[in-house]
This record gives sequence, C-alpha cells and structure tokens, in this order.
Amino acid sequence: MLLTTTNTIEGRQITQYYGIVSGETIIGANMFKDFFAGIRDIVGGRAGSYESVLREAKEIAMKEMSEQAKSMGANAVIGIDLDYETVGANGSMLMVTAAGTAVKYV
Repeated sequence: MLLTTTNTIEGRQITQYYGIVSGETIIGANMFKDFFAGIRDIVGGRAGSYESVLREAKEIAMKEMSEQAKSMGANAVIGIDLDYETVGANGSMLMVTAAGTAVKYV
C-alpha cells in the first residue's frame, strides 16, 4: 500500500477513486512520562517518552487508514493529512487522526 501526502503519484496513473478513508487513535501518556517531560521542560532537551507515544499513535492511525483503503480495493492513499490533538482531563490523552483519499493506480 502506497501512502503519500501528495495528491498525485508521479509517473503513475490513478484509475479509480474510492473516497475518503481515515484512521484514529487515542492514546494516553502515564504520570511518569508527564513527570519526566516536566523536568525536560525545566532543564531543556527532548522528551523521548512523548516522542515515542506520538510515533506509536501515528503508526496506529496510519495502519487503520491503510486497512480501510485496502478493504475498498485501493492500492494507495493520497493526500494524507495527519492531525494531532490533546483530549481528556488536563490534556492527558493524545488523539491522532490520519485521513486521505483511497485510490487505485497503475
């Protein structure tokens, strides 16, 4: 399955448009990650634990979207947009949404 943020596939012809597909995930960060991220905010540096959670959430949303496209008969998703939001009490949960257009190309 080809996944791209572009609206075309260079050198390929899109022969069928199936419609919009999406994948969503909501994932929580635990209090230890919050604590160590707070320390990072004070002393500087990257919050590796949060980066890991972001990466995992994105992969889950992309996989869900890809599976939906495959079930429609598509072999690619074009025009992918990723959105990140915090939800829950004090923004304790991270929601990632991936959406694009399922297509068939040759």
